[in-house]
Amino acid sequence: MKRKLIIALGFFCWVTACKNTSNNKPANTDTPKSGTIHISVDESFKPVIEEQIKVYQSTYPDAHIIASYKAEIECFKDLESDSTRLIVVARGLTPKEQAYYESQLSFKPQWSEVAYDAVAIIVNSNGKDSVFTMQKVKDILSGKTNTVAIMDGKNATSTVRFLKDSVLLGSEFGKNVVAVNGSEAVVEAVSKTTDAIGFVGLSWVGNNNDPKQEAQLKKIKLALVECVKCDEKGVFAKPSQSTITFAQYPLARPLFYIVKENVTGLGTGFTNFMALERGQLIFRRATLAPSKINFRVRKTNL
Repeated sequence: MKRKLIIALGFFCWVTACKNTSNNKPANTDTPKSGTIHISVDESFKPVIEEQIKVYQSTYPDAHIIASYKAEIECFKDLESDSTRLIVVARGLTPKEQAYYESQLSFKPQWSEVAYDAVAIIVNSNGKDSVFTMQKVKDILSGKTNTVAIMDGKNATSTVRFLKDSVLLGSEFGKNVVAVNGSEAVVEAVSKTTDAIGFVGLSWVGNNNDPKQEAQLKKIKLALVECVKCDEKGVFAKPSQSTITFAQYPLARPLFYIVKENVTGLGTGFTNFMALERGQLIFRRATLAPSKINFRVRKTNL
């Protein structure tokens, strides 16, 4: 009887230990090539990041990256919570933010720029004006002229933040600046409004390899903007991979990843992919300027 009791108690303890071990498994059990991860992405980068995810998942079928596209400020809110370990945005962490995460997590999130994008100014294909000096852009955004300017949100998007910081130097928009729900809505609104101008990320309108964007360019066109860094005066440039690379288009901006992992998980695997050759080529094909790999141009005689 005693022997049966001892065996029963031993079996109970073994089952309990296994159960506790199972419950104590870490939440992050993915690897760089497998598992499931939720990420938050600045909506203005949606077309190019969707392509990055598509290629990554086709390469690693056991990897599942679920992206939510939203305003930049919402991405940073997600990073503060436990809802995501990776965000893709248009700026890195400030020293204050780095100190906050180090105090909360006991480690610093990793972040780096992987490409350069641009805020493209788009106009209706029948619009009269498609050439802008930077002073004219500033006058429109500040409300000194009554041209309707269409944004991808009210005050929390990377495009709004970039234009306020870089063009208006902290000042507020004029009453002629209106907001719609996202970049696609900006393109749609400009295509229907002859005298309006819109501001969107280049990956929404600059990829000639995308049939949808190619069709859009029959209704809208990319505006020329004054080059402020050119030695020669009176140079104007459209947003493109070339004009971003050579600092000819003045509304260029970086694209960053910020990953909150202290182990090598799926988030780290995906950011490494974007920073290496295949990911950089995807940025290049989307007409953004890769920041990690220098693509050389060599002259040849035919």
